[in-house]
Amino acid sequence: MNASAPAPAPTPTTRALAWCLHLLVVGLLGLVAVRALTDGRPHAGPIAAVAVVCGLVYAAGPLLPRVRLVRRAAAWWLTAVGAVWLALLCLSPEAVWLAFPLYFLQLHLLPRRPGLAAVAVTAAAAVAGYAAHTGSFGPAMAIGPALGAAVAVAVVRGYQTLYRESERRSRLIEELTATRADLALAQHTAGVLAERERLAREIHDTLAQGLSSIQLLLRAAERALPERPDAAAGHVVAARQAAVDNLAEARRFVAALTPPALEDTTLAGALERLCATTSARHRITARFRLTGTPGPLPTAHEVALLRVAQSALANTVRHAGAGTAEITLSHLGDRVALDVVDDGAGFDPAGLPPADPEAGGFGLAAMRARLDALGGTLAVESAPGHGTALAARLPLTPPTEPEARP
Repeated sequence: MNASAPAPAPTPTTRALAWCLHLLVVGLLGLVAVRALTDGRPHAGPIAAVAVVCGLVYAAGPLLPRVRLVRRAAAWWLTAVGAVWLALLCLSPEAVWLAFPLYFLQLHLLPRRPGLAAVAVTAAAAVAGYAAHTGSFGPAMAIGPALGAAVAVAVVRGYQTLYRESERRSRLIEELTATRADLALAQHTAGVLAERERLAREIHDTLAQGLSSIQLLLRAAERALPERPDAAAGHVVAARQAAVDNLAEARRFVAALTPPALEDTTLAGALERLCATTSARHRITARFRLTGTPGPLPTAHEVALLRVAQSALANTVRHAGAGTAEITLSHLGDRVALDVVDDGAGFDPAGLPPADPEAGGFGLAAMRARLDALGGTLAVESAPGHGTALAARLPLTPPTEPEARP
């Protein structure tokens, strides 16, 4: 340990112990002076004077900041106190009592090895001084100072161990607090990203698909003018209805409620209505088929399957050039399946271009993300000129924790 290293910072406990030690030293010095004056000893005056000097030198330690902060300054101060104490011990045998508080000072202010050496020297000086005053030496004279030194070492070492353990726990608590703050920030960031992904899927499957449908209807109306005004008017009416439906989706989407298509109806009814609306607005025949025994589905499953069907059918209308499309909802006991099949131009699933804000291409990724979040799967089979088949599967039991994805 560096001799100039600072001593441990004082705590309320250490300050209370320090004041107790100060009072003990002052009381013992006062007792030595009073005993010398009241007993009428030959050197009563010098004893009292040296006791006062010892008290003043001792009092300089708590008043000097360097003694509390720097080991080297503390060592010099302890040397001065020890020298005055030795002078007092030469004059009065009662000065041996001061060895006990000196043990604590030396162990607390000095590094470990110098502190133990100082305690040993102090104990030897106390034994020798008391033996010199009594003119004899016996084992009992050494037991008292030695036992006091052992008690002081045990107490100080025990306190220092507790202090280090307290410091370690304080650091652990600080690290835990910092870790919890980092974890909360990470969870907040993950929540923001998950919500952003959810919003992107909702916008793609509702607003973007609705606007795409309106665009196709208006293009059809533009092509029908001016030769077929009745057909153009029909396309405009359909576009206006699509805009109304899209506005309802947007309002409900903002309110974070169930999609309007699922209000007052089942998933099968919503899918059947989707097929009828698509057939009425576009040049495609969309049919719906239900297999298995229908059962209640969680709202999250219904919303996910409806969005997948909307996105798949919108892609069929926009890109496939299909004449027919069929949506099949199958209840298979422990899972539910949704299949969307068309007879369009098809495509190469492995050769899809990356998603682009201008050209789109987010549909399959959004469908897969929706199903992954519920522990489901999405499979796409297609080839150029052979149509497209999309199969979505969702388990009816919630996924376990390792399987679930944010």
